[in-house]
Amino acid sequence: MNHIALFEPRIHANTGNIARTCAATNTTLHLIEPFGFEITDKNLKRAGLDYWDKVNIVYHKNLTDFISQVSGKLYLVSKFAEQVYSEGDYSDDAQDHYFLFGREDTGLPEAFMRENADKAIRIPMNDAHVRSLNLSNTACMIVYEALKQQNFKGLELVHTYEKDKLK
Repeated sequence: MNHIALFEPRIHANTGNIARTCAATNTTLHLIEPFGFEITDKNLKRAGLDYWDKVNIVYHKNLTDFISQVSGKLYLVSKFAEQVYSEGDYSDDAQDHYFLFGREDTGLPEAFMRENADKAIRIPMNDAHVRSLNLSNTACMIVYEALKQQNFKGLELVHTYEKDKLK
């Protein structure tokens, strides 16, 4: 199973979009406090559309609480990582894969990153012109890479217009 974890998310639209991705991919969403918005914020609900009841959300009081509950392989997503995300091996669908993303404005704590540098993965980008990629886009890219390696287990691979017409 795949998990997306957001460390102290600041932007409600990113969290809502990631929740929608989680609903579409059967991915568990972990939210690590504190947040930069209220969970009841109407914009957060709008960004996740009507999928909130289809998302398995686990709340954590802090990073230590989250780490203590990880029961699989942990990956830290950072532009400072050596390993490219597409080089990682996520093919073992019997093992849980946790993809931890930092705050939109500051990322993951530097000391934590230094202690866990071997777990860090990155998405290549031209950082001479762009400081960072959008959080919800990166979460989507990485979870779909994991799903691709897992042969999209549990997801519908064929969806046709004819099938929809029958409903």
